[in-house]
Amino acid sequence: MANSFASKAFTALSDLHPNMANMKIIGVVIGKTDVKGFPDRKNIGSERFTFSFTIRDSPANFVNATSWGNEDYIKSLSGSFRVGDCVIIENPLIQRKEIEREEKFSPATPSNCKLLLSETHSVVKVCSSYEVDTKLLSLIHLPVKESRDYYSLGDIVANGHSLDGSFINILAAVRSIGEPKYFTTSDQRKGQRCEVKLYDETESSFAMTCWDNEFILLAQSWIPQETVIFASDVRINFDKFRNCMTATVISKTIITTNPDTPEATILLNFIRENRETNILTTENSSYLKESINLKTIVDVYTIEQLKIKALKNKGKAEPFYGILYAYISTLNIDDETVKVVRNKCSSCGYIVNEVSNTCTTCNKDSSGFKSVFLSFHILVDITDHTGTLHSCSLTGNVAEETLGCTVDEFLAMTDKQKTALKWRFLLERSKIYLKAESIIISHTRLPLVSMNRATCCHYQLPGPAAVKQLSQSSDRQSPNGQFQRCSAHTRA
Repeated sequence: MANSFASKAFTALSDLHPNMANMKIIGVVIGKTDVKGFPDRKNIGSERFTFSFTIRDSPANFVNATSWGNEDYIKSLSGSFRVGDCVIIENPLIQRKEIEREEKFSPATPSNCKLLLSETHSVVKVCSSYEVDTKLLSLIHLPVKESRDYYSLGDIVANGHSLDGSFINILAAVRSIGEPKYFTTSDQRKGQRCEVKLYDETESSFAMTCWDNEFILLAQSWIPQETVIFASDVRINFDKFRNCMTATVISKTIITTNPDTPEATILLNFIRENRETNILTTENSSYLKESINLKTIVDVYTIEQLKIKALKNKGKAEPFYGILYAYISTLNIDDETVKVVRNKCSSCGYIVNEVSNTCTTCNKDSSGFKSVFLSFHILVDITDHTGTLHSCSLTGNVAEETLGCTVDEFLAMTDKQKTALKWRFLLERSKIYLKAESIIISHTRLPLVSMNRATCCHYQLPGPAAVKQLSQSSDRQSPNGQFQRCSAHTRA
């Protein structure tokens, strides 16, 4: 260990055996679960709280640790460190691990022991990085499984239903990280969800869902098109709704960020070499490039107020921002007569002329036109009690994150699945962050920079008759005017 720890006697994880006492263990945290509460059988009406983490002190040795206690103690301890931190554990209780039962829900470890931490007897201290030997910190980049023991994304897709319900390892690059979505369960517990899109040499997009806040925090540190991950023991399922295979991060999962392996290096070189020509990220609309701090947007508008504000700003170059609480009243993604997927130029991201199949924006000469890619281009109507904004554009990666599926996954859906997808969003009250700017005097564009379903309201989705009635009512309320198109950058 580092000089500051040189004189201290730490017990190696490889030397652990049950009933050892008065020891100190040092290791780097490679996995961690959320805090969970359970009814206390001894004290009816109260709860006990727990969380688990996995520490490692050498390439071959890592062990699971679990702490139980009251809410304040467990939440304080859990919040004191994250994956990647180095910790010292004093006086843990060493117990023999019941492999079959415990590894069903916890990461598989080479040790036959586990650590139990007590509020009254055990202490966990976080070490600063400069106090710790770099060899210990480097363990965070070593996968817990053999580096060649993984499925490519193409293999997962090819195997399809045969892998449904399996626990496998994945080596992949991060394509995009969705915004965390928060919800409240029927028993009033808070929850969260984040979807990460992965890719490799064999598959352009593959969804991995994270439900634990600890994994979501880890995912927020990843850099799209730069980060490679090795995810051990993710659960693979066939998503009937999307009609495709997906991965889910569970309590057994250990994710290694930027693994130090030959296989990861090859994949990293692949994504770097293809970054410039990768059509997955060439949607270059200016409003998608902007970095907007949503916390700075505080003005709330109705649709009627928004129209009045925009009319007053007509001809001005400066945009204005605001918040809108509204419903999606039209979302024709299951109508065969409506085109919701369009070809876009892989150079500039603009829609390609379907007749000439060329981009008139950046390639005047059709012979110089290189390629196109399929992208969502969906028109939605947004309604509140004062009126409607018609034909708002929901496009590209933003549409994929909102709908929860890629273009390829959408095109593979049946008409029934598309209709079911539509009814997940119709008439759902949403909180919409928007940017309004005058493009020319006679036309005003209203990009929506974020959209979240309002958590304060709970609605049962009504049937088609209600949608028709609301749409007719909205049309009567909405005057014709300057707001016939909007561009949407939404987060559902």
